[in-house]
Amino acid sequence: MIDSILNIAQIILACLLIVAILLQARGSGLGAAFGGGGSVYRTKRGMEKHLFQATIVVAILFFCVSLANALF
Repeated sequence: MIDSILNIAQIILACLLIVAILLQARGSGLGAAFGGGGSVYRTKRGMEKHLFQATIVVAILFFCVSLANALF
């Protein structure tokens, strides 16, 4: 029972992690995806910052679920 729950959670987190990484538009920023540009370094703001933080949280959750899946 717990194996199937962990497997489903791992699949869902993997899909979320893939989507979150692809939405970051290869480091060019979310603004560049909507017509903005520029090659200067700038800080992450607004939605871009929340997406970056969400990616980190999902990656940590994926690691924890994967570790739990390996142990059980």
